[in-house]
Amino acid sequence: MAFSRDPLDELVVPDGTEAQERDLVTDGDVLVGARSTVEFGVRGRNVLAGESAEFGGAIEADGDCRLDMWCDVAENVLVGEDAYIGERVHIGGRLKVAGDLDIGDDVEIEEGFEANGWIVIRNPMPTIVFLFVYLKHLLLIGEDDAAQRLVSELVEDDDEPEAEPLVIPRNATVGDDAWRVSTPATIGDDCRLHGNVRAERIAVGADCNVFGSLRARGDIAVGEGTRIHGDVTTREGDVDIAAGARILGDVSCADLELGPDAEIDGTIRADGEITMRTTERDRE
Repeated sequence: MAFSRDPLDELVVPDGTEAQERDLVTDGDVLVGARSTVEFGVRGRNVLAGESAEFGGAIEADGDCRLDMWCDVAENVLVGEDAYIGERVHIGGRLKVAGDLDIGDDVEIEEGFEANGWIVIRNPMPTIVFLFVYLKHLLLIGEDDAAQRLVSELVEDDDEPEAEPLVIPRNATVGDDAWRVSTPATIGDDCRLHGNVRAERIAVGADCNVFGSLRARGDIAVGEGTRIHGDVTTREGDVDIAAGARILGDVSCADLELGPDAEIDGTIRADGEITMRTTERDRE
C-alpha cells in the first residue's frame, strides 16, 4: 500500500467491499478518521479509529482493533488479536479480545469485557493520532520509503496477501442514506454499496452496484459494467461513463463522454460536449 499524501485525505472503498444489511464488510483494514460517523457496523482485518469516531453497529476485527479517546460503538467489539481502547470510549455491548487488552481511563463497556491475554488499565497515548501525524511528517520531509515501511509494519500482515484498506476520512458520515465526505472518493471494482455518494470528485470502478446517486463538485467517472441506481450530477466537472455501464437516472455535467453500450435511462443535461467512444469494430 503506497501513500503519496495524508492517507485520510480521501474516501477509499477497496475492491469487493459490501454494505450488507447492518455491516460494512471488507477483506482488508479499516481506517476511520477523527469525528467521523459510520452508521453501519464494520468487519475487516485490523480496525483503527480516530478520536470521537462513532459506529452505529458492532466492530469485528480479525486482527487488532484500536479505538482512540471518545469513540462510541453502539454494539459489541470482537477482536481476534490485540485491542487498544483509549480513554472515555463507550461500547454499547460486550468487548471480547482474543489477545492482550490495553485500556484507558473512564471507559464504559455496558456488557462487560474479557481478554485471553494481558489486561493493562492505564491512560495510553492515542496511537492512531500518533501514526498519522508521524506519517504526515515523514512525507513532508521527503522520507517516502520510511513512510511506506511504517504503514507496512502497522497495518499489514506479511502472512496474508496485501489488501487495500477501507479509508473513511475525518468528519465523514457513512450510512444507508448517504456517504458524505469533503474529499475525493474512490470506489474499487465489484463493490455493492447503499446510499448517495457526496464528494469533491468521484471515481467508481468496474462491475459495481451503487444503490444511490453520485454528486460531486468535480469530475465523476463510472467504470465498465457498473450500475448507478440514481442520478449522476457534477456542479463544475465532466462525467465519463465507461463501456457497458448504466445510469438509472439523470446525468448533469459540463462535458459527457460515453463508452460503447453505455446507457442512461434518464435525462442528459450537458453544458459542453457529448462524446461517444467507439470500439475497433465500429471504426472498421
